Amino acid sequence: MKKVYLTTTLPYVNASPHLGFALELVQADIIARYERLKGNEVVFNTGTDEHGVKVYRKAEDEGVDVQKYIDEKVKDFIYLTKALRIDQTNFHFTRTTDPHHVAAAQEFWKRCEKDIEKRTYEAKYCVGCELEKTDSELENGHCILHPNLEIEIIKEENYFFLFSRYQKPLLDFYNEHKEFVIPQTRFDEIRSFVENGLKDFSISRLKSKMSWGVEVPGDSEQVMYVWFDALVNYISTLGWPEDKENFEAFWPGIQLAGKDNLRQQTAMWQAMLLSAGLKPSKQVMIHGFITSGGQKMSKSLGNVVNPLEIIEKYGVDALRYWLAREANTFEDSDFTWEKFHESYTANLVNGLGNTVSRIIGMAHLYSIDTKTAEPTELAMNLQVNLDDYDLKKAADSIWEELGGLDRYIQKTEPFKTIKTDPDKAKADVAHLLRELWKITIRLEPFLPQTSHKILSALETNEPIEPLFPRIASSLTPIP
Repeated sequence: MKKVYLTTTLPYVNASPHLGFALELVQADIIARYERLKGNEVVFNTGTDEHGVKVYRKAEDEGVDVQKYIDEKVKDFIYLTKALRIDQTNFHFTRTTDPHHVAAAQEFWKRCEKDIEKRTYEAKYCVGCELEKTDSELENGHCILHPNLEIEIIKEENYFFLFSRYQKPLLDFYNEHKEFVIPQTRFDEIRSFVENGLKDFSISRLKSKMSWGVEVPGDSEQVMYVWFDALVNYISTLGWPEDKENFEAFWPGIQLAGKDNLRQQTAMWQAMLLSAGLKPSKQVMIHGFITSGGQKMSKSLGNVVNPLEIIEKYGVDALRYWLAREANTFEDSDFTWEKFHESYTANLVNGLGNTVSRIIGMAHLYSIDTKTAEPTELAMNLQVNLDDYDLKKAADSIWEELGGLDRYIQKTEPFKTIKTDPDKAKADVAHLLRELWKITIRLEPFLPQTSHKILSALETNEPIEPLFPRIASSLTPIP
């Protein structure tokens, strides 16, 4: 049994959780469940990033105390993890305002002090990204990712992390770990970024201008830059620095992040770890955005999709299916209610649902005990390889197997041969039941509720209710 540690990024709490974060949660949960099926011990971490300018200003705009604002917003993110049926086994929800995390961030700062110095500087800053921007990263004077926000000019005395010192160490690490970033295109992208030279970056803000942050050790006039503080959650959640045994058992871990986090997760954070004398992450998987009608989801455009709306109308496993199979694992994917409904009807109602109902229905009709169909060593028969994290490919293979069962039914026609050759018909249905057992086990990481329903029916030899009800084609989202 191996110890496996998986973590998502931590979203800001200045807005409700959106479909893009649901994608990352479900991707991580599928991998975690897959590892548990293999018999491994898994810790799964997610949580909320609660410091920084965006959060502080949002609380100010609403005229509420910032901590009270955050405490209310966090409830939405916790609820989403439960609504998505994220496995709660060894599940961590890290809040960056938690006292333990704050203490860990301050200790981490101290261990990096040889690579930290104070400077006066002026920079262009995107509040949406919480990052400094060069002219080449702007389009018409605006951030490409947040074109609705004005670029701000920051001029003050702050602490800087000497990122430039870590060009060679990072390139050496990349060369020694050829699969550190998945997919390869993102690895090539970050390698090129580092090869072109690294600029030291600011890791603090004047407390008089922005007080909402972790205080810099030894300097009560400065608070940590939100990225420096938040990144430490990946190790603070494992008990670092005081619980050395647990930390060393699970670290280094596997991180999931969106493509807009590539630089922070695969270069900045790794340099910080090296500076603190800690091992870099084991691997980082980068996914794309969920777009809507071809446009990046944005509150200003009014095209943000709330994952809870989808769950309420279609059920949680319908959403998990779409995020795993219909969404591209590594590139951008476009969501529309129309496409979602079509996929739901074709692949869940008419696909998985009908196939399962036909097989179990014939078993009961022909008095075949479904309990006798269970294959041995189920976990050894997974045949779904998620070691490369290509969730779509793995899900496609399951639906290919389901299609094979349907073709087998059409070829053997047990519903006809039961009248002329009942022994053959029963043998064919028994074969279908055995294959269904295998597929259902493989399905569990993707659609846990559905897998449980099928297994329950097979284990108890009971009839099964329709897995996915047919829903009217009204595509108007729930208010």
